[in-house]
Amino acid sequence: MNRKEDGYNNMELKKLCDDVREMVKACRYDECDEYLKKAMGTYPNSAVPHNLYGLLYEKCGEHVQAMKHFRAAWAMDSSYLPARFNLNCFGTFMSREEGAYWETDCPELTEKKVAHRDMRTGM
Repeated sequence: MNRKEDGYNNMELKKLCDDVREMVKACRYDECDEYLKKAMGTYPNSAVPHNLYGLLYEKCGEHVQAMKHFRAAWAMDSSYLPARFNLNCFGTFMSREEGAYWETDCPELTEKKVAHRDMRTGM
């Protein structure tokens, strides 16, 4: 399934990411949990809610659960950059990163992806 059909370019998913980021910053974890449960039902084939759940769990100190959700997001879509970024970021004991909610939160991976695409296609 391509990204547009799966809703990755959907403004609703971008809004979901922004809303979750604000809830996590405000320590509204229970509200965020309920919001993400609904999002998983709305977007069952999307890696985005799993990645966001990973960020919520990481913020709550539930590292093992967080890593499970980051891996689930990565397994659902290995081209989804925030899942890759968060696996790399939180996969060490000395993580100091904030985490990636959306693709624009991981610019170095986005730049590598564009450079790789340019080399492959010449575009």
